[in-house]
Amino acid sequence: MYDVSDLRKGLKIEIDGDPYIVVHFEFVKPGKGQALYKCKLKNLVTGVQFDKTYRSGDKFNEANLEEQEMEYLYFDGENYCFMNTSTYAQELLTKEQVGDARNFLKENTVCSVLFFDGKPIGISLPNFVDLKIESSEPWAKGDTASGDTKPATLETGFVIQVPPFVEPGEIVRIDTRTGQYVERVKG
Repeated sequence: MYDVSDLRKGLKIEIDGDPYIVVHFEFVKPGKGQALYKCKLKNLVTGVQFDKTYRSGDKFNEANLEEQEMEYLYFDGENYCFMNTSTYAQELLTKEQVGDARNFLKENTVCSVLFFDGKPIGISLPNFVDLKIESSEPWAKGDTASGDTKPATLETGFVIQVPPFVEPGEIVRIDTRTGQYVERVKG
């Protein structure tokens, strides 16, 4: 059980049977009266965010969350299939549950799957993934008018900006938190 004074950014709590994460937190002490705790909460199941103000003495339950390492197997057109590498149990997640992570998700990627009361509700990718460049514009040596990056399509179909010297077929490292190119990977 958490007291309102325990609230902080990143804390996962349960409200009305749903798990929430504290996205933003602010403590306000008016001139007179009770202290206020202003929070921005995000529902971990639906993704909906809202602002809520709490007063001293409010209590919260700890969200019954568990993370498991799972390997991404395939996408069947509607659901993403993940397998627990130790028990070989498979779980299906929807496009909404996977979210933007699908831009960097390729087969056999090991992810952290978040479970609430035994049901999968979302995934976390590793901070960096290595993906192959499927296509990009050719670069003419000495062409500096077009800037220092060019669009490139990854094997997942997602388009990122890469330096002009990166060619199709090369493997690049992507930061999944920002969606940006980090470096070429020597193969």
